[in-house]
Amino acid sequence: MFDLVKGDYMPYTIIINSSSDLPQEIVDQFGLQVVHLKFVLNNETFPNYLDYHNLPVKDFYARLRKGEMATTSQINTVDYEELIQKEFDKGNDVLILSFSSALSGSYNAGRLAVEAMSGKKHKVLLVDTKAASLGEGLLIYLAALKQQEGKTIDEVYQYVEETKLHIAHWFTVDDLMFLKRGGRVSGASAIMGSILSIKPVLHVDNEGRLIPRLKVMGRKKAIQSLVDKVKETVDTSISNVVFISHADDETTALMAKEKIEALNLGLEVKVVHFIGPVIGAHSGPGTIAVFFTATHR
Repeated sequence: MFDLVKGDYMPYTIIINSSSDLPQEIVDQFGLQVVHLKFVLNNETFPNYLDYHNLPVKDFYARLRKGEMATTSQINTVDYEELIQKEFDKGNDVLILSFSSALSGSYNAGRLAVEAMSGKKHKVLLVDTKAASLGEGLLIYLAALKQQEGKTIDEVYQYVEETKLHIAHWFTVDDLMFLKRGGRVSGASAIMGSILSIKPVLHVDNEGRLIPRLKVMGRKKAIQSLVDKVKETVDTSISNVVFISHADDETTALMAKEKIEALNLGLEVKVVHFIGPVIGAHSGPGTIAVFFTATHR
């Protein structure tokens, strides 16, 4: 925690979900605490650790490519309560930044935990980020920077609420069958799209839902569509930081990075990182996603 004194400043800890896909070094840099979602692969349950120490993320995607099916499970309310209590015992207030309520029951588990822990000596606040993967991660990163600047828990809470609908999520998948399993496209559309090499471009809307927006022919055009969305809507007055995530396709992610930097908009692609197993179970290998602050989602 930072040794700061600012009016009614009280020390506080930011608690996040592992669905944020943040690199472990950023978690360590800001002293973030993580509640881990879980995934199931071949009837074995794994916590979704951000350093992947229990199952290397490349092994996870290799197993998906071989045809293994992965499912996910939400956070338990007790997981939140235990971590909140640990922070209270340290003398810290708590700010929870949760995975989108439209995509997971994690927010509701957090809400129940907050209700159970309210009325105690310390404060606990909860935000539904309406975000996922490194979109959630980008919002957390910006909030952590505000904390590092000395902003109070209430100031950071307000900042997150004001900023979250400016976090744009744009991504494309390589295998439509994963969207079919999640009910995002029909079976016929998935089969026909695969035959014709149609690549969907999707985003996360203001309700935190996953929404198909475009259909383009081929992988290169899909990646260019992501870059075009950055050019059309980026708002550098909020931040010039861009995060890119990929489901075991670093080469394509780095190509997207080059294209974004070539826009000459003063953008900094600060993170290029894996999509973790909890998100990757639904999007599949080869997914590429771009996250940035925008005039609108």
